[in-house]
Amino acid sequence: MTDTLSIRALNRATLARQFLLAREPITVTEAVRRLCGMQAQEPKPPFLGLWTRLTGFQASDLHAALHDRSLVRATMMRATLHLMTGDDYTAFRTAMQPMLDGALRVLGDRAEGLDLQKVVPAARSLLEAEPRTFNEVRALLQEEFPDVNDRALGYAVRLCVPLVMVPTQDRWGFPRTSRFTLAPGWLGAAPAAEPAIDELMLRYLAAYGPASAADAQTWSGLSASGEALDRLRPGLRVFADDKGRELFDLPDAPRPGEDVPAPARFLPEFDSLVLAHADRRRIIADAHRPSLTTKNLRVRAVFLWDGFARGIWETEYKRKVATLRLRPFEPLPQAALDELTAEGESLLQFIEPDAKETVVSVADDA
Repeated sequence: MTDTLSIRALNRATLARQFLLAREPITVTEAVRRLCGMQAQEPKPPFLGLWTRLTGFQASDLHAALHDRSLVRATMMRATLHLMTGDDYTAFRTAMQPMLDGALRVLGDRAEGLDLQKVVPAARSLLEAEPRTFNEVRALLQEEFPDVNDRALGYAVRLCVPLVMVPTQDRWGFPRTSRFTLAPGWLGAAPAAEPAIDELMLRYLAAYGPASAADAQTWSGLSASGEALDRLRPGLRVFADDKGRELFDLPDAPRPGEDVPAPARFLPEFDSLVLAHADRRRIIADAHRPSLTTKNLRVRAVFLWDGFARGIWETEYKRKVATLRLRPFEPLPQAALDELTAEGESLLQFIEPDAKETVVSVADDA
């Protein structure tokens, strides 16, 4: 008989793997490896995501790992930018290619005249010469392919050429307009010849499990996720959720009890935790999911209390006063406000170390 896991049991299991039941005293590179990457559409969120997960995290820790190339920022899961270890990037970049090829379909009519057999080698030559911004890459390719849409040229290069972003001394590691370079040259190793999808699925379960095939596909964007989990089935534990759906997990992965305390935590914008499952009830109630994403598809920062997303948060810095505003989905008990205030003040000290005052408040319109 298949054991059934409640939503609360899934919550605690996932939080344990995400270092959100207790901060972990590990390096940033080990953390990113165990998380199997961190969403990094913008440069700042990974800094906040690591602060909330690691003991004694300093921004300089992530800067150092980016500059020594043990971590890279590059296009990976779901054709979005992620922070990955260099080893994981080379191991799993090839597995992503079918999904990245499929993403080209969004170009529609703009892809008219786009010949990847010519554009990809041309782009490689440009980026072998020196790191370049995408504005520069598009402009140079447009000179060579004047009849092709410049945005189509840039998008094709982003998806079809293994690239990494070049870090700088900017506060959050990268400027608004970053330069890109070829991944093999930066890392000293080309992407693996074979797509290691089975290994990727095991790593996903270690970071986000127990999970369904639909969850794995949502996280990775890979349609082959379900087939991989079926191949791996003999070595996995199989559970069911409260709706009878099949969940896979590693046999010895942590699955703490439902009553294990979960501290107040702040997740940054675009955090992978709120994007890693098709059924996200283990983190955020279905009724609150519409509040998670803005009209222009930004994924808002959420705060957790008792393990679940209870609202969104934002910060402001004026006249040396750093303010964090909570926008709860529903009224919060005083115990929650007390925990969130203490954690929020610590977060503000990290984000704005020069602040003379820190304030955590509930927004007037909440």
